[in-house]
Amino acid sequence: MPVLPGAEPYRHEGGKVGVLLCHGFTGSPQSMRPWAEYLAGRGLTVSVPLLPGHGTRWEDMALTTWHDWYAEVDRELRDLLARCEQVFVFGLSMGGALALRLAARHGDAVRGLVLVNPGNKVHGLAAHALPVVRHFVRSTNGIASDIAKEGVAEIGYDRVPLHAAHSLRQFFRTVDAELPQVTQPVVLLHSPQDHVVPPADSARVLSRISSTDVTEILLEQSYHVATLDHDAERIFDESWAFLGRLAPDVVGEKGSTSGG
Repeated sequence: MPVLPGAEPYRHEGGKVGVLLCHGFTGSPQSMRPWAEYLAGRGLTVSVPLLPGHGTRWEDMALTTWHDWYAEVDRELRDLLARCEQVFVFGLSMGGALALRLAARHGDAVRGLVLVNPGNKVHGLAAHALPVVRHFVRSTNGIASDIAKEGVAEIGYDRVPLHAAHSLRQFFRTVDAELPQVTQPVVLLHSPQDHVVPPADSARVLSRISSTDVTEILLEQSYHVATLDHDAERIFDESWAFLGRLAPDVVGEKGSTSGG
């Protein structure tokens, strides 16, 4: 199936500091594109992969599992590590969980994390029925475009395949068990008004990681897809400040490379 217009992966070859950006469940690189272009415009090497089963049609996603999604970001991380001196991982929603697992498994190779409304659990009583219901009901209502800003839409599926939702639930459990292995510096930004991932998920992540360098920031003006919402520029600026603090030579590269 052809990729939906705007949902294509994004890559930019820049300097010696790399950033891997991970999009969310049923979403696409479009939700991370402005952030990626902001970083590329400041001279960084940037990669936003399209997760398997995403960016085409929800029926394709029903054939994939979390192992496929994680394998894709793991490959991209290894590629960046081979080309860059320092690599950071940023993630939105499920992409935040992917980033946390990369940090837990790759250790110091991941220099730091920026997480936006990271997912940690599939909530509600219906979640417990997923192992059985997914065999009888193929999909449910979509979760895309939870955005407060008028006139802005996320490229994502209008249906959630229940086989994939079941796999997501298993993935969140796997990541939750690995959170104590996360020791890297972390900036976690989350929206008090989020209709997809409740603030409890961010609280859970913060309570279980072993990182000592942790910054928590509230995104008061945005809903779930905050990277496309009113607080987008704040996310971009905070991430740049984070990079500048941990990799001071990055700041010297600002403006040396135009966005691509």
